[in-house]
Amino acid sequence: MSGSPFPPKPILGSPSPPLYHERQRLELCALHALNNLLQRPYFTPETADDICKRLAPNVRINPHRSFLGTGNYDVNVILAALQSLELEALWWDKRRSLERLALGHILGFILNVPSQVSLGFLTFPFRRKHWVAIRQFHGIYYNLDSKLRAPVAIGGEAELREFLRDFLSQGLCEVFLVVPRAVGEAGTWLNPESPIPHGCDDANG
Repeated sequence: MSGSPFPPKPILGSPSPPLYHERQRLELCALHALNNLLQRPYFTPETADDICKRLAPNVRINPHRSFLGTGNYDVNVILAALQSLELEALWWDKRRSLERLALGHILGFILNVPSQVSLGFLTFPFRRKHWVAIRQFHGIYYNLDSKLRAPVAIGGEAELREFLRDFLSQGLCEVFLVVPRAVGEAGTWLNPESPIPHGCDDANG
C-alpha cells in the first residue's frame, strides 16, 4: 500500500490512460470507492478486515463490518485506510456554499448515499449506505460508482459543483473531501469567504 495516490502528470499530447474502475461485488462498495479514487487496488477485504480488528479488538461481532463477512465497511474503516496513506477524508458541511471548495487542493470525493439492497432479481424493502468515488482526470470529473458499468463523465468544475448540489439535495446523503494530510491541517481545501463590499451593508448606501 505504498506509493503516491496521485498519478503522474501526462505528457502533453499523449493519450489519456484508461480509468481504473472496480465493479460492485458483494457489499464491498467502501473498498471499491477507495480503490477507484486512488486509481489502483490498494485495499483488499483482508486489509479492511485488519483495520476493523484494530478499530475494535477483542470483540465477538465487529461493529465496523458485516458479521456475514460480505463487507459493508463503515466510515471509520475508510478514514483509517486513507490515514495510512497520509490522506484525510473531511466531512462537508451542507450549510457551506460549494463555491468555497478549493478544488485544486482536493484529490477527490467519496459520497455516501442510501441504496436499495438487492440479490439477483430480488429487491428488499430496506436500504443500506452505498459509497461512491469521484475524481478528476485531465480537467474532467468522473463518477466512479462501482454500480456503474463504466466511469461516467460529470464535466468540469462548474458541472461538478452542480452535481454535488443536486446530490446533497436528495436528503440523507453525505460528501467527504479527500485531501493530503498537509492540506487538511492547513485548511487550504476551503476558499475564504468573499468579503462584503464596502457599503453593501449600509441600508442608506
